[in-house]
Amino acid sequence: MKGRKSTMRIPLSTYRIQLNSEFNFQKLQAIIEYIALLGITDIYASPITKAKPGSTHGYDVVDHTVINPDLGGFTAFESLISTVKEKAMGWIQDFVPNHMAYSKENSLLIDIFEHGPHSRYYEFFDIEWNHPYESLKGRVLAPFLGPHYGEALLKGEINLVFDSGSFYVRYYDIQFPLKIESYATILTSVLDAIRKRVETKDPDYLKLLGVVYTIKNIGSSESTEERLEQVSFIKYVLNELYTKNSLIRVCIDRTIELYNSKDKTEPEHFLLMDKLLSEQYFRFSHWRVASEEINYRRFFTINDLISLRMEKEEVFEEAHSLICRLIEGGEITGLRIDHIDGLLDPEKYLSRLRRRVPGTYTVVEKILRPLKETLPIGWQAEGTTGYDFLALLTQLFCNQENGPVLDRIYSQFTGIEQDYEALLREKKRFVIGRRLAGDLDRIALILHSLCSRLWFGPDVTIYGIRRALVEVLSCFPVYRTYISNGQMSKQDKMFLEEAVGIAKQTLPELSVELDFILKFFLREIEHSFSESEERERENFIKRFQQLSCPLMAKGLEDCLFYVYNRLLSLNEVGNDPSIFGISSETFHTFLKERASWWPFTFNATATHDTKRGEDARARINVLSEIPLEWERVLYQWRTINKQEKSRLGNILVPDANAEYFIYQCLIGHLPFDLSQIDQFLSRFKEYFIKASREATSFSGWQNPNTVYEEKCCRFIESLLNLNNTPFWDSFLPFQKKVAHFGIINSLSQLILKIAAPGIPDFYQGCELWDFSFVDPDNRRPVDFDLRKKILEHFLTVKDEPLFVQELLQNSADGRIKFWITYKGLQARKKLPEVFWSKSYIPLIFQGIRSRNGFAFIRRFENRWIMAIVPKFSTELCKEGEFPLGTETWQDTFILLPQDAPLYWVSLICEEGQRKWERKVSVAEALSRLPVGLWYGEGKKI
Repeated sequence: MKGRKSTMRIPLSTYRIQLNSEFNFQKLQAIIEYIALLGITDIYASPITKAKPGSTHGYDVVDHTVINPDLGGFTAFESLISTVKEKAMGWIQDFVPNHMAYSKENSLLIDIFEHGPHSRYYEFFDIEWNHPYESLKGRVLAPFLGPHYGEALLKGEINLVFDSGSFYVRYYDIQFPLKIESYATILTSVLDAIRKRVETKDPDYLKLLGVVYTIKNIGSSESTEERLEQVSFIKYVLNELYTKNSLIRVCIDRTIELYNSKDKTEPEHFLLMDKLLSEQYFRFSHWRVASEEINYRRFFTINDLISLRMEKEEVFEEAHSLICRLIEGGEITGLRIDHIDGLLDPEKYLSRLRRRVPGTYTVVEKILRPLKETLPIGWQAEGTTGYDFLALLTQLFCNQENGPVLDRIYSQFTGIEQDYEALLREKKRFVIGRRLAGDLDRIALILHSLCSRLWFGPDVTIYGIRRALVEVLSCFPVYRTYISNGQMSKQDKMFLEEAVGIAKQTLPELSVELDFILKFFLREIEHSFSESEERERENFIKRFQQLSCPLMAKGLEDCLFYVYNRLLSLNEVGNDPSIFGISSETFHTFLKERASWWPFTFNATATHDTKRGEDARARINVLSEIPLEWERVLYQWRTINKQEKSRLGNILVPDANAEYFIYQCLIGHLPFDLSQIDQFLSRFKEYFIKASREATSFSGWQNPNTVYEEKCCRFIESLLNLNNTPFWDSFLPFQKKVAHFGIINSLSQLILKIAAPGIPDFYQGCELWDFSFVDPDNRRPVDFDLRKKILEHFLTVKDEPLFVQELLQNSADGRIKFWITYKGLQARKKLPEVFWSKSYIPLIFQGIRSRNGFAFIRRFENRWIMAIVPKFSTELCKEGEFPLGTETWQDTFILLPQDAPLYWVSLICEEGQRKWERKVSVAEALSRLPVGLWYGEGKKI
């Protein structure tokens, strides 16, 4: 994106809303006026297409062409959009192109199960129908059984069902239709039973005989349309016969009872069901089978989310028909593309989308490795959902000088000395071996097949190829590359060479296989590939890229982030915990490049997927400023709470690493109001159980260690017992200190989000303090009535300096954050061109506190905006104080450009005009509030 397009609606700010049956279109419509008054210009909504009934998030789509009835349906949506338009607001829609729910509500998948290759949707899903394993050839795995398949049959848990002329098999709430050809197997038994009781010329008997004949010959149908007509006829006649003829009804019911028999002394009944199931286009299995044998691509490792072949034009058109119609009708003004890395070719997808709905503002959910990776410049999008901003903003407020001290403290307290990168590779190997083995086999077989046809390749074994792929994928430094049709960027080449280089150091005995893999990617193989081999090569590369992404996500975000606990504020989606802080110069460079290349990308500080609330991260970052105090209290707490631990085998639980994790969480997430402690305890225990299972150190999702979890939860209960006087006497003073300086960090990151190049994205409810845990905790209902009342009061304020003083004195209630959010958003609405501009001027501090400030200027023509915030405030003021005025900043000043305005006014507190000639007194700029957003008018250029 090189510049603003005149036909495109660019938001000034966005407000993310999580829609579900409890907070539907009607509920959202009731708060649109509030969101508009706040200063937000665009609603940013979670998925609205039809999802599984009861979905709490909307990502388990069952029909892309229908508005979700759980949210109110199309009529309610139209009414909501009408209100949005009345407020001159836009609507950015989160869209899910990568996957759908694997469920009975997914009519496309159900059509495949019924019609197989005759279904028009047969190639819609990423299913390998021609799998080398005989049990999966022509069938798709259905890994949803609790017990193993044979046990489920013996227990009679899989049942045959007849309803309205159709046969189904049902396993609890999972219900799939039988292929129409297998009806003949069931109905032949029914005919045998009826033939003994009626005349062969009985009209209903002849009808049923005709149905069976039609079924047995349906494969010879000349067209799909003719087949569908015959199927419809079969079902209609069956339903009519079942409804009107009692003998046929009884015979069908008894045949079904035979299939569903639970009599273990009659094994032929189970064999009947097994034979029937073996004829289907799906294959039931235990849910764990998917980790090792699978022939469909999932969303990450979630069995009930099946991926689409979005690269196919007919799939694209089917999935996007509704959303494009809403864009063309003006109801939707922008798109957020979910999980762009899951698509086979993201760049081609975005190009097709841009051609289909030109001029539509688009951001992609894409995680970039901090400081090492940039978004491909050629992508037809305005940027990402803002994790790159969140990561480096968090790093800016992490004191990098204290990294070695925190390393020592963490290592000594926990006994963990393993290198971070080595630990990450270990976790990725674990995930690929335990969760993604079937996905790995899929690409290993493709590569081995190609290799075997090369003159130097017959001795390269499938085992060697598999091990080499595991190592390359485990060493891969980013989520994925974007190689397509032989085209590879310098960035992608660097990442591949880095991965193979590290893998060769780890497994030198596989250097032949590893060299082959690299040459294969770089097209340096001395072999003339045939057209079919070239297609296989391209297929392998794209499949490899699709696999590297979920592996990184599961290994890093959903495992390592709960194991490597040095400083939890850095364990965030999009961040790299091995980096410990960045300099102001590094962040300036990042923002300057952002202004030049991606001026309309999102700036996020909280999303529905972040691991902890934005203000919890701001608190925990304070530990990087006071590591020795942190160390002192850590050992105090360990001693005080040792008696509260339990023994599990030969270890005390929680172990030292979990204990270190728990204390940081308490510091970061504890509410200001301790009357909420009981509710917080309940939330914390639920979070800890999830964290333990993600870490897979002592528990896990597949094998939960409930004894370990219960013992740890009892430990947490003892900590949060306010009668635990020794602990609270030590803990609370330290936590209050961290919480106070966390407030300053929070306000600083808020100002930077509002003023920096990009579009500030606000997650629902974050106008007030956000100390939430990961989902589902961060998706709890928001008290909008409270927020409405606070905003209504803001609108009546007359004496702003006096009011902000009162807000600072009562900062624990969060209104100071709310006020700065409100005033910052109003500023963006008043000066849109400045905030949309590609300008970015870093400012230099001089004086005694020069290392403790960060500032920049944005400008458009003669209008200038200056943002100023403090850093590392524990060095600036005492607990309970704010870094204000001369007492804090003394002689510190900011150098201004030569053509900067002479006079400036505050955009967040009306306090009169300031005159600053070539330099800004920080003491004056931050005399009333610890952060500043100033406006001035200079000469026109």
